[in-house]
Amino acid sequence: MNFNGLIIGIATFLIIGAFHPLVIKAEYHLGVRCWPLFALAGAAACIASLFVANIVAGILLGVLGFSCFWSIVELFQQRKRVARGWFPKKPSRKS
Repeated sequence: MNFNGLIIGIATFLIIGAFHPLVIKAEYHLGVRCWPLFALAGAAACIASLFVANIVAGILLGVLGFSCFWSIVELFQQRKRVARGWFPKKPSRKS
């Protein structure tokens, strides 16, 4: 039996699921100014995916990389959600 598809599906689900709280925490503690970190991590993961011989690892690095890129968009959306009062604002942050 070939479990590659199942492994990729579960790992993709976990990666995407991990980025939801990560974006919320990053915006709370650092604000949107941390977006270059997500861009660098995404670029590094995507480049690494090109050089990994294992197909499953390469796919998962690609998923990780593009999840980092999508998190940049979500950081700015999270800032709007905080402004609307849907999520708490860090007390020490100035408007």
